[in-house]
Amino acid sequence: MIVKFSTRAGALTMHGDAAVALLKAMGHSGTVPSAILAADLPAALAQLRKALDEQAHAPPPPPPPEGADDDEEREREPPVTLRMRALPLIDMIETAIARGSDLMWERG
Repeated sequence: MIVKFSTRAGALTMHGDAAVALLKAMGHSGTVPSAILAADLPAALAQLRKALDEQAHAPPPPPPPEGADDDEEREREPPVTLRMRALPLIDMIETAIARGSDLMWERG
């Protein structure tokens, strides 16, 4: 699933799993489609930032079992974190707050 976020200022498309995780981090149910009113966006943004900070301070996952670490595993790029995926959405929310716009989303 793809989720398309939109405000009066623009639109953003994101993979569904990341989008739903970010919506839940904002205190929303994760229902698609839905919206957050402009008046509620500052609180949702604060909750999102708090959840991302808590996630950043969580212990890292355990290393792979011995023998599973081959050359291909070592050459892989580091994974894209939820915090990284959140940056465009955070920027969009900040712009929406500044312009008094609602944040809406739907299946893309």
